Amino acid sequence: MDKESIYLIKEKDGMNKDFALLLSMMDYVRFTSLNEVEGAGVDLLDYRCHDEANSIGMLLAHFDAVEKIYQALTFENVSDGEIEEYAESLEPALSLGGQAAEKIKGKKLEYYLENLKVTRERTVEYFKQFDESRLYEESDWWNGKKGNNFFKWFHVFEDEINHRGQIRMIKKLYTKELLSTSVE
Repeated sequence: MDKESIYLIKEKDGMNKDFALLLSMMDYVRFTSLNEVEGAGVDLLDYRCHDEANSIGMLLAHFDAVEKIYQALTFENVSDGEIEEYAESLEPALSLGGQAAEKIKGKKLEYYLENLKVTRERTVEYFKQFDESRLYEESDWWNGKKGNNFFKWFHVFEDEINHRGQIRMIKKLYTKELLSTSVE
């Protein structure tokens, strides 16, 4: 991610234009997400404001799992059976919920950041390999409607934006809880 041009949606060397524009937007979203978690300790990463809530660590693992499943869906030509099996291997981070709360905890920020970095590097390599026509390939998608790969990758960063809002709220609740317990 080129932080010097983070606010520029533009073409990138070695990548077709539409992939480059998509990656520019994805990089900005990731840049702002990482700014939200900068310096977070394990206590903050694992904090859940109630039993049904996500933690920041769960959400970071979810970002990684979502990007991985969309790599498989758009670039790896996997069959329906194979994609279901692969999706299962990404659980519980892909779906979140109670199992994610049990299993995704106790990790330092660096663990999540390294996973996100490796996955994004793989995405960039895919983006460099394929012709833009790949983005416009359609398949059956949600609610009996068609979707194209461009929409699928839009959803990857749209999902991250939505969950980044959760991260901001979790940080506020964590800080509020810390302040209220320190006053007692």
